[in-house]
Amino acid sequence: MATAEKHAFQAEIAQLLEIVIHSLYTDKEIFVRELVSNAADANEKLQFLQQSAGTEIFQPETALTIRVLTDESAKTITIVDTGIGMTQAELVENLGTIAHSGSKAFLEQIKQAQGDARLIGQFGVGFYSAFMVADQVEVFTRSYKTGEGGWIWKSDGKTGYEMEPASDLDRGTRIVLHLRDTEFAGESRVEGIIKHYSNFVSFPIELNGKVVNTVQPLWTKNRSEISEDEYTEFYKYLAHDLEAPRYRLHFNADAPLSIKAILFAPEKNSELLTMSRQEGEVHLYCKRVLITPKAKGLFPEWLRFLKGVVDSEDLPLNISRETMQDSALLRKLNDVLSKRVLKWLDEEAKADPEKYAQFFAQHGHCLKEGVATDWSHREALAKLLRFNSSHTEGEKVTSLADYLTRMPEAQKEVYFLSAASREAAEASPDYEVFRARGWEVLYLLDPRDEFVLEHLHTFEGKPLVAAGKADVKLDRPEDQAMKLSKEAAEKLSGFLKEVLGDRVGSVRSSERLVGSPAAVREADGAMPARMRRMMKLMGKEELGGLDMKPDFEINPDHPIVVSLERLSTQDEGLAKQVGAQLFENAMVASGLVEDPRMMLGRLNELLEKLLAAR
Repeated sequence: MATAEKHAFQAEIAQLLEIVIHSLYTDKEIFVRELVSNAADANEKLQFLQQSAGTEIFQPETALTIRVLTDESAKTITIVDTGIGMTQAELVENLGTIAHSGSKAFLEQIKQAQGDARLIGQFGVGFYSAFMVADQVEVFTRSYKTGEGGWIWKSDGKTGYEMEPASDLDRGTRIVLHLRDTEFAGESRVEGIIKHYSNFVSFPIELNGKVVNTVQPLWTKNRSEISEDEYTEFYKYLAHDLEAPRYRLHFNADAPLSIKAILFAPEKNSELLTMSRQEGEVHLYCKRVLITPKAKGLFPEWLRFLKGVVDSEDLPLNISRETMQDSALLRKLNDVLSKRVLKWLDEEAKADPEKYAQFFAQHGHCLKEGVATDWSHREALAKLLRFNSSHTEGEKVTSLADYLTRMPEAQKEVYFLSAASREAAEASPDYEVFRARGWEVLYLLDPRDEFVLEHLHTFEGKPLVAAGKADVKLDRPEDQAMKLSKEAAEKLSGFLKEVLGDRVGSVRSSERLVGSPAAVREADGAMPARMRRMMKLMGKEELGGLDMKPDFEINPDHPIVVSLERLSTQDEGLAKQVGAQLFENAMVASGLVEDPRMMLGRLNELLEKLLAAR
């Protein structure tokens, strides 16, 4: 019987294993993923060799599988593969590399590498995660090479390791962990870990004789090989959703990164029901092994409605699965994936506008958030926005691009109007001039819309302008006289300015109003009304633009204004009350009055005088 070769760890190596075992991983259960991943790699390498002509393989009839065995009474867990195996030299190189690298320089290097996933990945420390839970590890291995014998490697992870030859071993590697307690020797506990991290490994994983990875990794197949039902069932499995997804994207890319992905847009967005911000549910894999569930940073926040899988072989191995600290690579992945998703959504919108409108009703608020927060993708996101408009009917929506196709030659800007409803927008004094000219106005019925378009500012070179701030005048014939002369209108404007004082910036005759007696125009630089109310609710009154005074415009063609001018010379007191009420009415119409109860006293006085005069 051969004598075991014993190798002692140097002092630096003991420190090194402390770092590997206690600092690199935060969850002890990770060791199952690491060892199963190593087993899958060993099988893949042999699978490649089997396809190479002229390669002699020991026990060629043995199928490529991964077996996991648990034994609570013995406090052991065993991971077995039938892959490439190791020779004595390879065993020393693969499991003894750290043990033979006992130098202070190496120790310092890996200490520093705790903040660098790429460097740590080069050390291949996944195997050593076994020592987080085991006080002794045994490795039984035999190479695929004919003529090679088997070997046993043992270590407690502290004092050193020993090796000895072994006969009658099958091809592959068997790793036996003698556990400190029974937590990871229980079948149900280990089954949960395997299904969480390794469910899509391409080889069968048998746990105590039962295959546990039964869901197929669809992203590794060609699209032509997958039915709609299979996609739907895969989505339901991933998203825990009873409904089929609205959209699906299955794509592969080789440059600038190797990516395989299946992404889904759900039928409904839970944020609209729960009023709480949901978490993204795209899981990050490397070679079908889970790196990070619900990977943060893989997509921008505004794509958090997506569900699915991204698998990239370019990711660094081992420690990167735990921490994903390689921010440069993550940023590159984020950029490539975000651009592909934006292209996909644009294609879907063009292919079926009605279906996309239904998607936008559920997830559009996320895309709007992207316009307001993500400058790099703002232009592409703008193409995906949808709005009601004066040229659509009912609930139908339009894109900014389609709006541009309908602009007459004389129109140089895109106009929008914020309102609580379509009916309120069409009744607004700000819309009258656009209706008269036949120019389209976007109706912003979502409180977020005005904020979004203010950030977007332009679309394909066309300024986006609030209807109330637009420099648009009625197309009035030059010989058409006003019911109130220019001189009389100027006199009434001066009277009203004196009545309203510092509540207004200026008072002037309007060239925009058709059916309304008066309107207020927010000054340039003023914060939009809805945004102003939001800021005040948040206690942000100190921000600029909250208290800028509006301008007051009167319609010299309206009977009320004509009568008010006459009243101002006959009953100045009553005219002041009517003028103040006219201003308040215009403020209400523009959504600038936060508490309309403040004007009820004056309104009641006017009603009393009206009734007394009859």
